[in-house]
Amino acid sequence: MTRELQFQRKAARSGKARSLLVFLHGYGADGADLLGLAQPLAPHLPNTVFVSPNAPEPCQGNPFGFQWFGIPRFDGSSEADAKAGVARSMDDLNAFLDARLAEEGLGPEALALFGFSQGAMMSLAVAPFRDAAIAGVVACSGRLLAPEMASKAKVKPAILLMHGDQDPVVPYHEMERAAEALAPAGFDLYTHTMKGTPHGIAPDGLSVAMQFLRERLPA
Repeated sequence: MTRELQFQRKAARSGKARSLLVFLHGYGADGADLLGLAQPLAPHLPNTVFVSPNAPEPCQGNPFGFQWFGIPRFDGSSEADAKAGVARSMDDLNAFLDARLAEEGLGPEALALFGFSQGAMMSLAVAPFRDAAIAGVVACSGRLLAPEMASKAKVKPAILLMHGDQDPVVPYHEMERAAEALAPAGFDLYTHTMKGTPHGIAPDGLSVAMQFLRERLPA
């Protein structure tokens, strides 16, 4: 049985929902953490509905936030627990995406994911193994949890990887490592380095993400 994710929603600016962008927050945060990005994106994506769920578990390392899975070096969980947490949250997220698409009356081609840190890891884990390809994935400051699985993907949505080159939390080289697995597997892949940026989303990264989404989501 999947867990129901609590979420916040911002309606399409135009009043016409033709696409759906789902934000996936990082470890210890919540859905409200990324929903603020809808404000600068909405003028450029006027027909897009923005949704931002809380991850399904209370965060072991931050009692005020949520997690998609435990991180052993942060919270003392085991590697086995973390792996099981990923699998369970993938099921939860897939069910959530299916429900939101049905609710908005949209198909998978109208869906994009925007994940940050642990949310980026979830985006990259889920999107290639859905039954139908979504419009795209923006994965910021994350990593590819299982690079060996890239060649086994069911579908290959367009992916934008973004990372700050001064990230002390998830090292910058994780972007290169992900690209080395995804590109040979045939993904439509783009990368962007946010120079001088630590663990966060820089203005230049948001601009690149906006253009990537504008080109892929239904007009």
